[in-house]
Amino acid sequence: MTIRIAIRHSTEYKFDRAVSLSPHVLRLRPAAHSRTHIHSYSLKIEPEEHFINWQQDPFGNYQARLVFPEKTRTFKFEVEVIADMTVINPFDFFLEDYAEHFPFTYDDALKKELQPYLEVAEDGEKLNAWVDSVPRDKTRIIDFLVDINQRLEKEIEYGIRLEPGVQTCEETLTLAKGSCRDSGWLLVQILRKLGLAARFVSGYLVQLKQDQEALDGPSGAAEDFTDLHAWCEVYIPGAGWVGLDPTSGLFAGEGHIPLACTPSPASAAPITGYTDKCEVEFVYANEVFRIHEDPRVTKPYTEEQWACIDALGKAIDQELTDGDVRLTMGGEPTFVSIDDMDSAQWNIEALGDDKLKLAKDLLLRLRQRFAPKGLLHYGQGKWYPGEEVPRWALGCYWRTDGEPIWHDPKLLARVDKDYGHGLAEAQWFMKTLCQRLEISDRYLIDAFEDTLYYMWQEQQLPVNVDPKQFDVKDDLERKRLAKLLDRGLDTPTGYVLPLGWDYGKQGWRSTPWELRRDQLTLIPGDSPLGFRLPLNTLPWVARAKRDIEPEADPFAEKPPLPGYAPFSDMVPPTDRPSSADLRQMMDEAADAEIQEGEQRWTEVVKTALCVEPRNGRLYLFLPPLNYLEHYVHLINAIEHTAAELGIPVVIEGYEPPKDPRLQKLLVTPDPGVIEVNIHPAGSWKELVDNTTALYEEARLSRLGTEKFMIDGRHGGTGGGNHVTLGGVTPADSPLLRRPDLLRSLVTYWQHHPGLSYLFSGMFIGPTSQAPRVDEGRHEALYELEIAFQQMPEGLVDKPWLVDRLMRNLLVDITGNTHRSEFCIDKLYAPGTASGRQGILEFRGFEMPPHAQMSLVQVLLLRALVARFWKEPYKKPLVRWGTELHDRFMLPHYVWSDLNDVVKDLQAHGLPFQLEWLAPFEEFRFPHYGRVQIDDVRIELRWAVEPWHVLGEEISSFGTARYVDSSVERLQVKINGLTDSRYVLACNGRRVPLNNTGRHGEYVGGVRYRAWNPPSALHPTIGIHAPLVFDLIDTWNGHSIGGCTYHVSHPGGRSYDTQPINAFEAESRRVNRFWDYGHTPGAVTPPPFHEALREFFPHEGGPRPMAPPPEEPTGEYPYTLDLRRGLA
Repeated sequence: MTIRIAIRHSTEYKFDRAVSLSPHVLRLRPAAHSRTHIHSYSLKIEPEEHFINWQQDPFGNYQARLVFPEKTRTFKFEVEVIADMTVINPFDFFLEDYAEHFPFTYDDALKKELQPYLEVAEDGEKLNAWVDSVPRDKTRIIDFLVDINQRLEKEIEYGIRLEPGVQTCEETLTLAKGSCRDSGWLLVQILRKLGLAARFVSGYLVQLKQDQEALDGPSGAAEDFTDLHAWCEVYIPGAGWVGLDPTSGLFAGEGHIPLACTPSPASAAPITGYTDKCEVEFVYANEVFRIHEDPRVTKPYTEEQWACIDALGKAIDQELTDGDVRLTMGGEPTFVSIDDMDSAQWNIEALGDDKLKLAKDLLLRLRQRFAPKGLLHYGQGKWYPGEEVPRWALGCYWRTDGEPIWHDPKLLARVDKDYGHGLAEAQWFMKTLCQRLEISDRYLIDAFEDTLYYMWQEQQLPVNVDPKQFDVKDDLERKRLAKLLDRGLDTPTGYVLPLGWDYGKQGWRSTPWELRRDQLTLIPGDSPLGFRLPLNTLPWVARAKRDIEPEADPFAEKPPLPGYAPFSDMVPPTDRPSSADLRQMMDEAADAEIQEGEQRWTEVVKTALCVEPRNGRLYLFLPPLNYLEHYVHLINAIEHTAAELGIPVVIEGYEPPKDPRLQKLLVTPDPGVIEVNIHPAGSWKELVDNTTALYEEARLSRLGTEKFMIDGRHGGTGGGNHVTLGGVTPADSPLLRRPDLLRSLVTYWQHHPGLSYLFSGMFIGPTSQAPRVDEGRHEALYELEIAFQQMPEGLVDKPWLVDRLMRNLLVDITGNTHRSEFCIDKLYAPGTASGRQGILEFRGFEMPPHAQMSLVQVLLLRALVARFWKEPYKKPLVRWGTELHDRFMLPHYVWSDLNDVVKDLQAHGLPFQLEWLAPFEEFRFPHYGRVQIDDVRIELRWAVEPWHVLGEEISSFGTARYVDSSVERLQVKINGLTDSRYVLACNGRRVPLNNTGRHGEYVGGVRYRAWNPPSALHPTIGIHAPLVFDLIDTWNGHSIGGCTYHVSHPGGRSYDTQPINAFEAESRRVNRFWDYGHTPGAVTPPPFHEALREFFPHEGGPRPMAPPPEEPTGEYPYTLDLRRGLA
């Protein structure tokens, strides 16, 4: 993600007469110890008649001595520095044991060498008072330096001062204002008085505009900026010289490029010299330009590129419309916390308090953005084995016709606010609601907890434990028991109203519930009241006599939904009975129904509306309903009741029935992430608006899309970004109308493994969440070809056909239809109407870190659908064999495969550009480093490695199957290689290099064990890092150069936490690559007995200067597997 910049600095002196110039000294060349890599340097001097000598002063700084033999009317110098703004972590240094805390004393030898930097030049009263105020308590040296630096930044105001030289420390402290030179010199003197060696630094400061504004704190420079600057460096044993910038309060990073570092400011001045007496005009300019930017995830595309992408999206929209495709696209993007990278809820666990809080905030933001008149629903999600409670599911629902489903947002209670509502308000609310539903409130049932169960549970506690007390570390059972005992078991938990739709009178009905106990006793648990109803104790009825309500047919024509006026606009009808008369009528109807005893069992309503006060809020649990008209009617009655009583409520329970007249958006938890089920969009513009809004609102909710492994690698969120394809209604789904579209997609993905591996997450392979059709099951392709032969072409009137043909083939190795790259669970599942949605889900996509990357991913899918709709893709399937997990693990071949995809789209009139996928390549295959050795360039990139699932083991949670992620792979690419002369070796083993088709360009892979976990394949094989690459000249038997890749920090720093942002992650990646470190000496084979095992058998003794032999290619000809020895 390097940005290469050019600093262009020019200074010109225009004299009013011809003058003589004394010898001048320029200190404008980056110092040798600059940690920012200097790619090139240029210095141009006018007048052209001059002599220049490059020197180094006593402190190792470069300086140009200029001599001018003739008088001149102008003196001008232009400097250009080209540098790579690779992120530098200023805290990445080692410390000697005795220097880890302040105060400390340098050892005698070091103190003698640092003497010029320990000399105190000023001794003023204010300076001494400031130094005396510094605490001398034992403090970590890093914390001490940070505190000193930031204190100066706060106390000394920055001001531009054009006068030459520096102020005295007394002047700076008195004025509480100074230039960068003044603050830098003040810090030098303070540190020296505290016994620390310090020096004054003059250099360039480069600040680049950030791609994203900071959520909190300053965002940095508004525009790219550079200027001459001054700061301070302090010498810490072990770390060396550490830069401190008191002007900003920051440590010096990649933007601080030192020019001169000296004990005093006078010898660090950028230019020194004098002229004859004259008048002078001074012209100064200092600018920074970006001359190269690698694709990066924070700014993946230029404005010009995005304009082209947007134009193609609109053009594809027109093609889809002309072809009557009726395509809609949704997705399931995932997000992680930007503040907490290490806790379990953002790594392995699905639930967490912070996760729920952020999800609620995101839901409210999305509701305001997409559906201000939508309904908020707090439901229950999935419940997996091993989890104590079901997961939550936060939803927002709104009508597609633009009519509000909930008029007044104030009547939807905030789930983080205590309104003080309890049982009295709950009963009042339900009785009022019964009137609106025209049902007698005599059907209301008090719901109690199971007293006998909790009394038994109380008896199981140890004798010295108070059952009313609990600790936050206690399990849920203990906490629940303590709360219930404190509240009282004889207090109702809430109220239950049996409720169902009467198709005869087209209204709501209720029936009494006959229970075995005298009261309604809830099933013990922590779920909402409605999920704990004892429905099994209701009268049993034979299936033949049950009144079974059919599900709504998803393929049936749907009439428009009725509209409902808000409560404030309603005018009571004049012929409506009074409340007392209406109550009497409902009670009489209830009495009549109760007296009809013979039919009471078959007609009993087994669904119920419940109300439960929790934490000062009323929670209304809605029953399952099959028709949207009934759901909307009930919601309207609830809102009117809430408005009449002035009681806001929380809606929970069963979600609305699936219906194309209702849009939904869900926020749910998954292990380590928050997942958002975004509503589908029917056009490119809708997709752009929805995706951009989602990323923006998530970020404002402090949710991000970037997550890093501990070594700095980009890992995505880990939760994926599943993309769904369907139609506005199931009948509109292009996949049900044209089954050959699914065949085209599956075949094309099988032909192009790059489509699977460029967009995938870290976990790939046959046991992953989204295996390819040709991963794991050897007979799958043969059977798939038979299924394709049975698939008709063109439009069909058998929507069930595609599911019948593909259901048993698009599965993982266990037969799971959900865990497949192409998931057809919701296409036309035979079980329920909710499974017949006409939706195909792409599960192999990792979460892109930027909204524009996500949109380009979707655009590629839309382009392929448009291409296959016009011309179905019917080709034989490819038997890739071991190539799939060998050649296509390397980024070069993945990129080459994507190039073929792009060319195919372009040949079909869709000008998709390969460069638009460059950010994905950088995201998926991060660049580690490159080194130039004579005419040969070596580049290392991360490569894909499938993770194997191990055998079953017993864990604290039961039986587990761990994943072996200890093996990694990288790609090495070489340009300018003469294959008859040079050999590339890694740790003494020859790397199999394959020509890419370009002259002198070769690619190979290296597979190695990166770390040694307790459970892994081949546990006796040790770690192979560091990887030392040698370019061996076979003509002379020497390594002419190389590079070294470290799996962990080469200095032994053991990171305990994940990187907090992309800058720290990049610095961790960069410091693990050395562009040096080849194997010294002549290349000689090992002793004879080792040669038989390590290289190759031969006759006679070992020959000197023999390069590593070419190893047998075997099953994986593109990869050197360091785990496998030679036979």
